[in-house]
Amino acid sequence: MQFHIRYRNTQGTLMRILNAVSRRALDLPSVHADAGEHDHEVTITLEVNQKQVGQLYREWYAIPDVIRVGSGAAHPASWSAHHAPAGVGLEDSRPAARA
Repeated sequence: MQFHIRYRNTQGTLMRILNAVSRRALDLPSVHADAGEHDHEVTITLEVNQKQVGQLYREWYAIPDVIRVGSGAAHPASWSAHHAPAGVGLEDSRPAARA
């Protein structure tokens, strides 16, 4: 499951967000943080059950600088490192790769 957390970038906010995950001994297979105009957003991919989702939401919303928490199904293909170079279709490159 992917979690999208928007927060104000004050000292220690991202660490408090990640601490909520590490206290539950959950693996962090993917963490991606982006800077926005005024706010920042971090996307975290986790394997959690429904009880853990509730606990994480509660803890993240208890952080004063967290603005919004959202979640959805993880899409492993969207964060996979295997991408075709720009301007090259996958169909064009497959025969060359087999040669």
